[in-house]
Amino acid sequence: MVNNNTPHGATTKSQTSRSIFHRFRRSVDGNVAIEFAALALPFCLLVFAILESCISFAAQQVMTSVTDDVARKFRTGQIRAADINPTDLQYKLRDMICEPLQIVVSKGCPGLEIDLRSHATFKQAADHKVKFKPDGDLDVKDFKIALGDAQSKNQLRVFYRWPVMTDLMRKAMSNLPDGKTLHYATVTWQNEPFEE
Repeated sequence: MVNNNTPHGATTKSQTSRSIFHRFRRSVDGNVAIEFAALALPFCLLVFAILESCISFAAQQVMTSVTDDVARKFRTGQIRAADINPTDLQYKLRDMICEPLQIVVSKGCPGLEIDLRSHATFKQAADHKVKFKPDGDLDVKDFKIALGDAQSKNQLRVFYRWPVMTDLMRKAMSNLPDGKTLHYATVTWQNEPFEE
């Protein structure tokens, strides 16, 4: 004997949920597959766009942190202009910045550009603007590596041409003509009065 406590014609919650799932399971006309396909593409594009933005932001943060760390070594006199010739400083500086960056960029940091210079005043450092070529690319012809002595005012600017991976985000994220976006970090400081 079946004990059914529901009124005539009524169904229980478990019967309703089984009925809904049963209808999906026995659906063979392709509606579910078409709906899934229609939603899968926009969903995947959205996921890739979010991942692209997050990875780009993380790379920018790593570059900013590395720039701060390198500037601290100059500011405290751990690396001094008098202790190293300009050519060696250029290679050492590139290695100091590139090595930690390689966790998020290609080996050898192919898009890395560095400008280190000493200024007479902080106002002069603030007036030193980033220049671009007529085609919109970064103009690096005036970049140099010239560290000041004790108590000098210095500015370290680090640029990286970040490749935009997904075509969906290329137009929205890129600000350089070759479909890349320019990451930029800068630190301006006065060296401590360390002994030369």
